[in-house]
Amino acid sequence: MAEYLASIFGTEKDKVNCSFYFKIGACRHGDRCSRLHNKPTFSQTIVLLNLYRNPQNTAQSADGSHCHVSDVQVQEHYDNFFEEVFTEVEQKYGEIEEMNICDNLGDHLVGNVYVKFRREEDAERALKELNDRWFNGQAIHAELSPVTDFRESCCRQYEMGECTRGGFCNFMHLKPISSALRRQLYGRGRPRGGVPKPQSPKRFPDRHRPNDRGGDRGGDRGDRGGRRRSRSPRHRHGRF
Repeated sequence: MAEYLASIFGTEKDKVNCSFYFKIGACRHGDRCSRLHNKPTFSQTIVLLNLYRNPQNTAQSADGSHCHVSDVQVQEHYDNFFEEVFTEVEQKYGEIEEMNICDNLGDHLVGNVYVKFRREEDAERALKELNDRWFNGQAIHAELSPVTDFRESCCRQYEMGECTRGGFCNFMHLKPISSALRRQLYGRGRPRGGVPKPQSPKRFPDRHRPNDRGGDRGGDRGDRGGRRRSRSPRHRHGRF
C-alpha cells in the first residue's frame, strides 16, 4: 500500500495531495482547494508572487481606455525586467541555475517569478531577505516552491503557439527572453559566481529602511538608502 501511495503522489490519481500545486507550485483554488498543498520546508526554488506586470495588460490612458503597446516594446520591457531581477538576485544571494516568469492571467500565476538557485542554502537566504524588500512600488512576497523541473510545469501548447485556453491556462506560460540576453546571462562566457555587476545597478530597497536623504524623489531612491517605513503609495517610486 505504501509503495502504491508513493507512486501516485502528486498525480491526478492522488486524492489527498493537490497535483497542480505539486507541479506548478500554485493552484487556482488557493486555500479553498479540497486537496493538500504540501509546501516545502527546503528547496532550490523560490517564487516571487505576482511581481511581473505585462504592459499590454496594464497600459491605460487617462480616460481609462486601453493603450496599444507593441510586441517590440513589450519584449524590451520584459528583457529589462528580467535582467534587472536576475542580476540583482544573483549578485546578492548566489548563482542562479534557472529563472522563469509566467505570462498567465490567472490570479495564482500572473507575474510569478520562479528563481531556481544552484544551492538550497542560497534560496533560503534569498527567501528571508527578499520578503523584507520592495520592487516597483510593491512589497515583495516570496515563498519556497516545490517546482524544480519546469518541463513538467509548463504548457507545451503555449510553446508551440497552440494553447486554446489563453492566459487562463492552468499550466505555466513561460515568457522567453531574447536570445541576446539569454547568451549574456547563461552563456559560456558567464564568469563563475554569476553575471558581471552593471556599472549603475538598481537595487531592491528594504521595506523598513528609512530614507536618509529625505523627500519624495523617486527614480533611483533604492540606491540612496531604501524606503520610508510607511507603505503609503507616495513613498513607493522607483523600481528597486
